[in-house]
Amino acid sequence: MTNRIFLFDTTLRDGAQTQGIDFSLQDKRAIAHALDDFGMDYIEGGWPGANPTDEAFFAQPPQLKNSIFTAFGMTRRAGRSVENDPSMTALLAAKAKAYCIFGKSWDFQVREALGITNDENLELIRSTFAEVKKWGAEGLFDAEHFFDGYKANPAYAMACLHAAYNEGVRWVVLCDTNGGTLPDEVEKIVAAVAKEIPGDKLGIHAHNDTENAVANSLAAVRSGVRMVQGTLNGLGERCGNANIVSLIPTLKLKMGFDVGIDDAGLTKLTRLSRDFDERLNRPSNRHAPYVGENAFAHKGGVHASAVEKNPSCYEHIEPAIVGNERKIVVSDQSGRANVMARLRDFKIEVDAKDPRVMMLVDVIKQREYEGYAYDGAEASFELIARRTLGKVPTYFEVLSYAVTDERRYNAQGVLATDSEASVKIRVGDKTFHTVADGNGPVNAIDRALRKALEPLYPHLAHIHLTDYRVRILHANDASGAMPRVWIESALIGKSEPHWATVGVSTNIIDASFDALGDSYFYYLLREGVAAAKP
Repeated sequence: MTNRIFLFDTTLRDGAQTQGIDFSLQDKRAIAHALDDFGMDYIEGGWPGANPTDEAFFAQPPQLKNSIFTAFGMTRRAGRSVENDPSMTALLAAKAKAYCIFGKSWDFQVREALGITNDENLELIRSTFAEVKKWGAEGLFDAEHFFDGYKANPAYAMACLHAAYNEGVRWVVLCDTNGGTLPDEVEKIVAAVAKEIPGDKLGIHAHNDTENAVANSLAAVRSGVRMVQGTLNGLGERCGNANIVSLIPTLKLKMGFDVGIDDAGLTKLTRLSRDFDERLNRPSNRHAPYVGENAFAHKGGVHASAVEKNPSCYEHIEPAIVGNERKIVVSDQSGRANVMARLRDFKIEVDAKDPRVMMLVDVIKQREYEGYAYDGAEASFELIARRTLGKVPTYFEVLSYAVTDERRYNAQGVLATDSEASVKIRVGDKTFHTVADGNGPVNAIDRALRKALEPLYPHLAHIHLTDYRVRILHANDASGAMPRVWIESALIGKSEPHWATVGVSTNIIDASFDALGDSYFYYLLREGVAAAKP
């Protein structure tokens, strides 16, 4: 049995079925090239003729260097010949190098969904792949609902596989379409199938409805399957598909298979995953295995201390292997080791025995007791660290601020809300008083601060807020509860670098003001800007 596992990415079709995801033509082209550059064996481009975007995509398919561009479709319809079936005509027009075509393999689906006999369904499969063979293209049979079909009627499910296999398809793909099969079932059923159809002709297509799509794919590989299908970051209908980003390093690093991606290529995995999320304008899963920002983050003091001595104490692989990095998080669970690790990241040189280090640890623990959280707001932590351990330029001092909100109805009876903020700050020995309005209190404060600061610090014109979140602490206190505000900032037009700051107060505006001020302060400090002397 070959040690080679072939990777079939179905993001551009299955991923497009995710609620809230709508790939443009430009998206599909860019994603296809990213997958090709990474080295996927197959890229499923979509369903020719299914929608205008896919029609345009296949009319001018991407020119790939490494991957086999694949079109998706269905077996011919009952009551139509191959030549007179519009779906088959659209597939042929796509002129792809491979065709992944699904058909029923569960007698219940044949009866209920297609309304035909079992024998008629077998003929649909046979005639469809006989036609694909004439095209001189590579054929793949997605045996839809195979595992449910096998559990209900194993003989018929196998007959469906053989109908395609006997027509010379390259891959027979076993689909857990409803996502309800468990790993032990997959392992047993695939082992039985492999006795009749060689494993190097078998693929697995798993859905994640029981959170087992990756586990089911690995179970199938253990039983002989040599092709796995999946999507970037596990996108897909309902609960998603098998996450190919998790499958690749697990197959290569843990199970010792050749996935066609060399060591250098594997270091691009984290970037592939995050760039994909960036294109979709959605936050990446910080806790995603291998590639998440927290995949190699250590928060507990004991853990961090051990990782400092030997990362293998709490890491299953070296983060750099998949293009990720280790992160030592500072929190109320931190000890000296956490703090020293973060200080090194910030290039702050200080002796571990310096009493200011333990002073900083105590400050962090006290502030987190008060409601602050620095494991997601490292810019605020760096400011505290630098202020505790040394001098920080005084870019500005806030003397006072006020915010007013007015709700009113215009002449047409439409409710409008106006916010106005006035801010008084001191820079050097001069005082500045500015007023600005906004579409809400935080926006008004932001604009008033910028009005005062940007003439003195033009760098601030380059940043904008990319995320704003509020968490209520001590919710049992009802309207007297304490909000914690988290703000993320980045450079205009860029997703990285980004930084996060935090503010806590019984007044949500105060908390927002503190987090906003920290964001400005951090950026000026990071850029090495000198304090203005107006």
